[in-house]
Amino acid sequence: MNIPCERWYGAITRRRSRRRFDGRPVEPAALERLSGLCREFAPHPEARAVVVTTTPDEVFRGLVGQYGKVKGAPAFMAFVGDTRSPHVCEKVGYLGEALVLEATALGLATCWVGGFFRPEVAARLAGAGQNERVLAVAALGYAPENWTAEERLMTGFGRTHRRKALADLVTGLDRSLWPGWVKSALEAARLAPSALNRQPWRFEVAKGAITVSVDNLNDTYGIPKRLDCGIAMLHLELGALVAGVRGTWEFLAPPRVARFTVATLPE
Repeated sequence: MNIPCERWYGAITRRRSRRRFDGRPVEPAALERLSGLCREFAPHPEARAVVVTTTPDEVFRGLVGQYGKVKGAPAFMAFVGDTRSPHVCEKVGYLGEALVLEATALGLATCWVGGFFRPEVAARLAGAGQNERVLAVAALGYAPENWTAEERLMTGFGRTHRRKALADLVTGLDRSLWPGWVKSALEAARLAPSALNRQPWRFEVAKGAITVSVDNLNDTYGIPKRLDCGIAMLHLELGALVAGVRGTWEFLAPPRVARFTVATLPE
């Protein structure tokens, strides 16, 4: 399927991680839309997503890192990868963020959880097969309009959405020489969510291409940095698409992650 770039790009700035849900079941139409996307959007055969309508209390039992517990979610999305693929983490991140942005566009609240959940329980509920592993999950449901005091305290409300300046993230072609699509792509990429807002991605701009790398190879919090980079890859592509540029991805050896190369330019 074609990426609905305007819809998902518009959801980038509206998405906020929520850890408190009001317990209402997700509307059937929204569930069907997300389940259909799981079937239809398959950019990489090694990664897939499953919408699970079982209350995920067992998956999220206990603390979720320093942010505390996810409470009241009536459903969750499991992001499953084939562990035999050398690039499974970035592929799962790319796919998972597509589901998260679609959920946001549907008016749902989500919370990426890449660690501090019970992967064996998530795998059972999602029907993971041989050689598959649930690398991350996202709580799914409706959040109260107002953030609770506890939620504000747990999330460090406001702080988690601070982003590093592009000057600290980008090397390569001088900024004065960037075409418009490059700025659009990088601004979208820097808004990507990451584990504890660590923002591990780095970008190298060349003529007609942007290479995504990790800042270093030391994963933290038990969550692969390449998964975070996969999320940023989708944001980068959406930023390019809304600027009229289509491209292709080439996966690379560490510490590089992937290179986006222009295929078509705006007319």
